[in-house]
Parts: sequence; C-alpha cells; structure tokens
Amino acid sequence: MDSTTKIDPPVLLFDGVCNLCIGAVNFIIDQDALNHYKFASLQSQFAQKILLRNNLPAASLEMNTLYLFVDHQVFQKSTAVFKVAESFSWKWRWIYVFGFLPSVITDYFYDLIAKNRYLWFGRQKKCKIPTPELAQRFLD
Repeated sequence: MDSTTKIDPPVLLFDGVCNLCIGAVNFIIDQDALNHYKFASLQSQFAQKILLRNNLPAASLEMNTLYLFVDHQVFQKSTAVFKVAESFSWKWRWIYVFGFLPSVITDYFYDLIAKNRYLWFGRQKKCKIPTPELAQRFLD
C-alpha cells in the first residue's frame, strides 16, 4: 500500500499488550544491530495519528494488525513480517523466503495466529514501558 507520508526511520506499529508482539519486538531489537527500526504500540497517540494520516483504520479497530512504515510505503500483517525479516542477518533471513508466497496464504496464517494470540501467548494489563536504554527507539 502506498502512502504519501514519509517516515524515517522505519516505524513498526504493534499491539503493546500482546506477549507475542512484545516478544517479536524484542527479537527484532536483538537482530537490529544498527538500531534501524523505531517502534510504537498501537495503543499510543503516535500510532493513532500515523494511521489517520495514512487513511488506515484506527488502531482500536485493527489491534491485530502489524504495520511497518518504510519510506512512502505501508506494509501490513505478514507482508510487514517478511519485510522486517529481510533486514535480518543471514542466520534469520530464511524467514523472508515465505514472503514469496501469495499474501492471501500468508495472511491466512497471520490472521489465525493474531486471532488466538492472547489465548496462546497471553497479554499484559497495560503497555510495557521500555528500559531507559531502549526508550529512544519507542515513539509515543
């Protein structure tokens, strides 16, 4: 999906109370030695503003969707996952291979996991506050 809003550096919007999502963000941070990505929970004001500016559903309606904003593009769901995996080191880049499958297939599995993520992985009562060392990578 193209967008008219350029965001630099890339920003990943995620469900800030989902244990799976928080774990995924921590994994990305571990893989992102150059501190390439910034993060914002879908519950944040920043996320609400950026979604509105890009004519995307309010986060309250799409809390199960991962969004990646890179340059003039917005990637969602499994496409966002594969786009992030593309930047991983060779050890984890194999995940990107699945990005060549049609998104109707990969989004089916994404939606299945997203629908059950709280049941399978649990959730926090509120968004987790990042450590002081990571705070500059999270947007409010």
